[in-house]
Amino acid sequence: MDWKENCKLAADAISNAEALLIGTGAGMGVDSGLPDFRGNEGFWKAYPPFAELGLSFADAANPKWFFKKPAQAWGFYGHRYNLYTATEPHAGFQILKNWCSQKNGEYFVFTSNVDGHFQRSGFDSNRLVECHGSLNHWQCAACCTDDIGAMSDFEVSVDETTFLANDPLPECPRCGDVARPNVLMFGDYQWIEARTQDQILRYNDWIRQTNSDSLAVVEIGAGTAVPTVRWECESQRAKLIRINPRDTDVPQGGISIAAGGLDAIQEIDQWLC
Repeated sequence: MDWKENCKLAADAISNAEALLIGTGAGMGVDSGLPDFRGNEGFWKAYPPFAELGLSFADAANPKWFFKKPAQAWGFYGHRYNLYTATEPHAGFQILKNWCSQKNGEYFVFTSNVDGHFQRSGFDSNRLVECHGSLNHWQCAACCTDDIGAMSDFEVSVDETTFLANDPLPECPRCGDVARPNVLMFGDYQWIEARTQDQILRYNDWIRQTNSDSLAVVEIGAGTAVPTVRWECESQRAKLIRINPRDTDVPQGGISIAAGGLDAIQEIDQWLC
């Protein structure tokens, strides 16, 4: 079936639902112009110096660099933070927000994105799970404290030819050691997850109070490489709408839309109008 025909089925499911769960992965940010790190080629295109070092995304996104090469670590994460801050969320965020408002605020967002674009688009921060943390927050790399601060406390300047951060690097004000983003990295045993755990507690309370028969799940751009969002969306005994141009398989009874996030959201919205 053509993806646009499936958008009509999705619109019917959303229209009949009393509550929405929005699940998103990295594919949600691509339409805003954010880089896609799927595969080494995409990562190395965005960060050429890492290709010369032979570092994959998983290699670079490792907390060890904050101790071994902090200028490199903050070059990577500082550049991403500056990029996410300067980038406007695409129009699909506002469409999703409108769908949620039509459900009398009965919604939750479960996202692996660390860019903070849902908050910037006006979504209620108390109805949001950032399961991998947020680049808008920092913690002490040495974990001298469980405190989590706002990245707006710092200004990170990055040389975009070398992708090395310039001094001064963000420091923990308590111990003077290097700070790091409060995001879950690969091989990460130092991530302070208290902020995300608070979000998950609110989310679990909402799920328990929400009738699965009245729930529609809209999953956008969540891949299989790190399937946290896909697993969460599939775990709900509710109608699943999966929007993904590549990883299109859905459980029995689900609706698969083989398209990019913005295109699919806009097409569904046409049927809802």
